[in-house]
Amino acid sequence: MLTYIIRRFIGAIAMLIIISMVTFGIFFVVPQWAGSSPEALASRYVGRAATEETVALVAERLGFNDPVIVQYGRFVKGIFVGAEYDYGAGVEQCPAPCFGYSFISGQPVWPDLLDRMPVTFSLAIGAAFLWVVGGVFVGVVSALRRGTLFDRLSMGTALAGVSLPIFFTGMVTLVVFSYGLGWTPPGGSWTDFTVNPGEWAYNLLLPWITLAFLFAATYARLTRAGMLETMGEDYIRTARAKGLRERDVVVKHGLRAALTPILTLFGIDFGLLIGGAVLTETTYTLPGLGQFAILAIRNQDLPQVMGVVLFAACFVVIASLVVDLLYAWVDPRVRLS
Repeated sequence: MLTYIIRRFIGAIAMLIIISMVTFGIFFVVPQWAGSSPEALASRYVGRAATEETVALVAERLGFNDPVIVQYGRFVKGIFVGAEYDYGAGVEQCPAPCFGYSFISGQPVWPDLLDRMPVTFSLAIGAAFLWVVGGVFVGVVSALRRGTLFDRLSMGTALAGVSLPIFFTGMVTLVVFSYGLGWTPPGGSWTDFTVNPGEWAYNLLLPWITLAFLFAATYARLTRAGMLETMGEDYIRTARAKGLRERDVVVKHGLRAALTPILTLFGIDFGLLIGGAVLTETTYTLPGLGQFAILAIRNQDLPQVMGVVLFAACFVVIASLVVDLLYAWVDPRVRLS
């Protein structure tokens, strides 16, 4: 068990290194392959009236003329010990962990990520609870009552949830429940949990339901398929022949075996959401990481975009690691070695 955990940790660290290399290459190497010069990259950090000599000097001070491996090493070093950025007008400090410095906003990237992290965390955790509980419950009941009216209605609703884009369902729910009935607050409403937990939940209720509706549909269909497969296995018939209660047969033997693909999918989905629920945050005007990424792309702020990408990738890798370690607990057929 310990050997497996150590091996998975080493694999996760190696994956993070590869992701950082690929991300750095996409933002700083690929543009040069496409014909962009170091001066073109540096021109983003100077005024429009800057001369060619000024742009060339900034490119030299920021290290854009250095070999790629040197630039990548400087970037990785900044994550652990911080970095300094000399762009001519002064030296800017970027304390560790330094995920880059935005000369457009004049701020290090990491504090901006921390400021928006509570919004995205709140949205992801609440929606994840709703879609896992709701999706798995509906999937189990549909499998046990295969062919009934409940099964047909739930799977039809799940099909609609998978098919409808979230920006469409988000706008519809805003029009009906916020602006029409007045049951929920309009978009852009956000209250920190530490300030008022009740208002925090009330403001996020509609985004939670909208986001959970999309994911719960997939989880319901996947749970139903897994339950239909596992409930026909020989060990299920053996458990029933031993006189176990039907609830124990369904939950301890059937559901646990069917949860393995659900757990894998949840790790990926939750990790991606922590990196920013772009469509949901944009639809409801929530100041989270997704909206932050959209604004960074519009402003062509490469350090901010790269910071969000690396942050999201880290959580996907961490979530995948946790899922691997939970396999043996969820499914008794899995043994770690």
